[in-house]
Order: sequence, then C-alpha cells, then structure tokens
Amino acid sequence: MKRAVLVLALLGACDARSDETACGIPAGALGTFVEVPEGRFIKGAAPRYPEESPELSLHVGAFRIQAHEVTNDQFAAFVKAAGYVTDAERTAGDADGGSAVFTAPEGGESRPWKLVRGATWRAPEGPGSDIAGRGRDPVVHVSPADAAAYAAWAGGRLPTEVEWEYAASLGLPKGGDQEAGAYGPEARPVANTWQGLFPEEQKAADGFAARAPVGCFPPSRIGLYDMIGNVWEITDTPYGEGARTIKGGSYLCSENFCRRYRPAARQPQEDRFSASHVGFRIIKDAPYQLDQ
Repeated sequence: MKRAVLVLALLGACDARSDETACGIPAGALGTFVEVPEGRFIKGAAPRYPEESPELSLHVGAFRIQAHEVTNDQFAAFVKAAGYVTDAERTAGDADGGSAVFTAPEGGESRPWKLVRGATWRAPEGPGSDIAGRGRDPVVHVSPADAAAYAAWAGGRLPTEVEWEYAASLGLPKGGDQEAGAYGPEARPVANTWQGLFPEEQKAADGFAARAPVGCFPPSRIGLYDMIGNVWEITDTPYGEGARTIKGGSYLCSENFCRRYRPAARQPQEDRFSASHVGFRIIKDAPYQLDQ
C-alpha cells in the first residue's frame, strides 16, 4: 500500500496555518451573502448515481446564501454568545459517543474512518488537536441539529436541498458541465477534492491534503466559494428517517471513489452525528417586495 503523499502548497493555495491571509477570501468579505434570483432549473441533472434521479424541472424563489461555508471563527462566536454545546461534545464521554475522523491509512491499515471520542469542532483531529490558526477553515464535527441551531442564532436557516442545488447549478460555467465545479481546462483542479487513488494515495494536486480555508479556490459564476469540495454541506431536507441530505462532496471525493463533487450529488447524514468532512452554510430569505 502506498503511503499518503501530503503536498502542502501547489497552485498558490498555501496550507500554512501560521498566516491565515496566505489564501482565502479577504477578511472584509467573510460573512457576506450572495443574492440568488428566482428561476427554474433541472434538479438531478445528468445523474450519475441512482439516488440522484429523477431529473425534475423546478421553480425556486429568490433567497440569499452565504458566500462561503460557516467558519470556525463564526461558529466560535455563536458558542460564546449562546453557550451552545455540540452533539459531539455532549457525547464525548459516552461509550458509543464521539465523531467520525478520517486518517489516511498507512502500514496495512484498511479502515481510514474512526469514531473518536473527543473529536469536536474545537479539536477536529481528536484530543490534542486544536483550531489555532484555522479560524477561516470550515467548521466540522457539527451535526444537522448543531447547524440548525447556529443558523437560527445567525438570523437565517439551513438551505433546502433544492435551494442548495439551484445555487450550485447557477454557478457552473456556461454549457452546463455538471463536473466543471471540480476541474477546469486540461483537468486542472479548481476545487478541494482528492487527486489520486483513494484512500491510499493523496497527490494533493489542488494544494490541500485535507480541509482548506474558505475561499482558497475561485468563486463560482455567481460568486459562491467551495460549493463543490472542501466539506459536505448540510441541508434541511430529510434523506430518510433520522437523516438529512448533504450536498457538494468533500476533499475526500475522488475519481475512483465518491464522484459526488457535482450539484446533483447527495448523501445522508444522521441528525445527531458529525464527521471531519461535513460542514454547512446558511441562507436568508429575500426581502419581501410589494409590486409597484
């Protein structure tokens, strides 16, 4: 088995944690929202997996969506103001508690995912880790319930699956290539996904072996960052009993595994569970306007 190759800096996307200005959106743009106009789109366009079907023509009302995933700094402000304790923190002492952490396999290890007690948004790799210097990284180890609590505190809400997919599809380059969000011309990475044979070889051709600060990759056509890759994003749409739909893929999606770095892709996330590759962003309803 090949060892994971951790490439720290390519294409100008610096993964250094000592200087958060090395890449990412400017501090003044943090927390901004993008106006999404009402319109129609094809939900489930160009399905690749059975759960993405059928293709549906839908009308979506206008709304505003945060330009980037909710960051550690934003979530920390919520925790400080509200005294909130996440599901992962509450269950850290339980025998079956904790949160899921991905670690690149080495030395014959065949299971890269582990349930780690003490893995929380404050300690994303587990006990002994922290988020110092990673304030602009997307917050992870948050459950759908945690994300909904933050959204309410911030004066917004979680997007529905339809709203999220509509915003992502509007951002694609003209021509409608459903995989254009992850790769540009000549297969050049333009989003934080996995390059190489998952899970043994991480070439990190996009500049990051794990999560990236928000906004280190070019924005979409309507000005949204990281709608594809980086971390999965929680929506308010049920996937099945006890689970919510997550969208957008993550830095773990590769050509040979989880090719879900497309607007139509969808997966479930348990309502009270969390992981090191799942985050969220919020939306706000468009102001009501009277006809003139």
